Amino acid sequence: MSADGSIAAEASGPTGPSGLLDVLNVASVVLDTDGRIVLWSPQAEELFGYSAREALGRYAAHVMVHERHFELVVKLFADVMSTGRSWAGAFPIRRKDGSTRLVEFRNMRLVDDRGDVYALGLAADQSTVRRLERDVALSTRMVTQSPIGLAVLDTRLRYVTVNPALERINGVPAQEHVGRTVRDVLPLLDTEALESAAREVLRTGVPLVDRSAVGRTPADPDEDHAWSVSLYRLEDTRGTVLGVALSVLDVTEQYRSGIEAEAARRRLALIADASARIGTTLDLEQTARELAEVAVPELADVATVDLLDAVVAGRRTSLGPAEPAVIRALAVRAADGPDALDAADSPGQVTRYAPDRFVTECVRTGRPVMVTRVKDDDLARIARSSEAAGLLERAGVHSYLAVPLIARGEVLGALDLRRTRNPVPFSRDDLLLARELAARAAVQIDNARWYQNARTTALTLQRSLLPSHPPVTGGLEVASRYQPAGATTEVGGDWFDVIPLDGGKTALVVGDVMGSGIDAAATMGRLRTATTTLASLDLDPAVLLEHLDRITSGLDHSIATCVYVVHDPALGRCRIANAGHLPPAHVRPGRPPELLDLPTGVPLGVGGVAFSSTDVDFAVGDQLVLYTDGLVETRWHSLDERLDALLALLDDPARPLEEMCDLLLSALHHPDNHDDVALLVARARA
Repeated sequence: MSADGSIAAEASGPTGPSGLLDVLNVASVVLDTDGRIVLWSPQAEELFGYSAREALGRYAAHVMVHERHFELVVKLFADVMSTGRSWAGAFPIRRKDGSTRLVEFRNMRLVDDRGDVYALGLAADQSTVRRLERDVALSTRMVTQSPIGLAVLDTRLRYVTVNPALERINGVPAQEHVGRTVRDVLPLLDTEALESAAREVLRTGVPLVDRSAVGRTPADPDEDHAWSVSLYRLEDTRGTVLGVALSVLDVTEQYRSGIEAEAARRRLALIADASARIGTTLDLEQTARELAEVAVPELADVATVDLLDAVVAGRRTSLGPAEPAVIRALAVRAADGPDALDAADSPGQVTRYAPDRFVTECVRTGRPVMVTRVKDDDLARIARSSEAAGLLERAGVHSYLAVPLIARGEVLGALDLRRTRNPVPFSRDDLLLARELAARAAVQIDNARWYQNARTTALTLQRSLLPSHPPVTGGLEVASRYQPAGATTEVGGDWFDVIPLDGGKTALVVGDVMGSGIDAAATMGRLRTATTTLASLDLDPAVLLEHLDRITSGLDHSIATCVYVVHDPALGRCRIANAGHLPPAHVRPGRPPELLDLPTGVPLGVGGVAFSSTDVDFAVGDQLVLYTDGLVETRWHSLDERLDALLALLDDPARPLEEMCDLLLSALHHPDNHDDVALLVARARA
């Protein structure tokens, strides 16, 4: 084996015999000028059946041809000896055993160093010669006419011969292959793996069948092609290694079909993934982020989700040909690279895009904009500014696609896609996929937009209905909190109130209207107004709840829970009535906090059940904690566990009330809790 790993015969030593000569089994006979046999080869013995002892010295015509051809053979022999011209032909011979066979003859004149003249006769069985001729002709035709590329490499992996099909595949003439390696002829291919495989076939003799290879050749240097390559070792009849045979079948169409099928499968998977991942909540920004995350990196290296600012605000809009687009960025996602991120608008940023920008064109016309190969002039139409265009250039943006987000006939914004690391430009298949994603996501975004607008309206209404009270009223120091429900649900009907009464007394109220949305908020406002009005009459808490119960029954079958407390600093006590609400917590210095043991009562609106009032001592420094169920209820814990957790947090009666409110909300209110919270804490003052 040579230094480069190939198998080669030593240049100086003899090589093995050719198998072809063995197959032909050519007999050699030398005659003198009289036509007598002077040399007789072993092959002649086998062909004619006479031993050398029997043949030497005899006239060749009597031994080598049939008697009916004696005169013709003698004449031909004389012509060869007199003229020196060779002669060839076929004659039947009669072997020593009496059998007859056709033999191919070739005769020529020989002269030795002394000037003596001899005749050399070569003979071979005609059927063997004809069979070899047919085999050679058939092999030649098969090689030259085969649509499969064929080549023979020697033991140093240099081309010995190639057929026309391989010439066409490689785009290199046959003569430019001979004597060169695959690496020399096809510099555009990664030939290391192929040459390593060929060396292994030479070493082991184990064929390699249907090895895949992908790359480019001089025949088509701009497009990738695929081939199925097979290799097997060539040996002669004696087992001497001659080299390696190579067959190459162009399977580019199947390869591209496979790529297209895989791309189609991935597109379907991406659409299925988008259906599962986009719109998991009714939060507008979260929905936009989900769309961007689905698009990167499967479809693009950078994705931004932009909405028209007017659309976010709930207004319909249409752009004229010379009108800029005011765009609010909702989400941006990049596979890699700070430049690509810096060039994009940050989420929440509002930017005016000039009329000539691609995103403006997309949202104005409601049609996609695709730039397959981005040029320098295109960068200025993609970016918001010249600085951003420079960042896009450094990021390597080479292909761009913007598709409109359209829901219910309205253009909401655009999905903006860019490729940097992925070298393949956007195609029509990518455009179809992007439009499908945008169409599915636009409905979810539109739902989230309208939900957010409705929720904002309800929340604004609810906040406007909640009181703003001084931190000190009568004999109480008071702190409160309202925490709306999570973004995935509508606002609820929780409320609290602090109502100054005559004689320095104060009424404290916490309630919860069952249901959610604007209806619940409106009902809460009506109940709060009624409670304030009734409280001014200085009614007993139980009597006040009875009036509220009748009012609630007339509000479209509404139901609410409520705790009503009247604090009298002169008596140092609180008088409390409960309508189906969770019990308040009582915190006293030097004692463990506890839940007040009150008659629970029934919710407001049920009717037919009387309420009762309970007196509770409330000395200076005592605290009362009123709350709605959104503070303590979860899907993962029992109510008793959560109430115990509430009491455990009330371990410091001296803690500032504002700090206590923050502590209770942060420790108890779960982010996934789909209910709002009203919290009211009061401490008796001297």
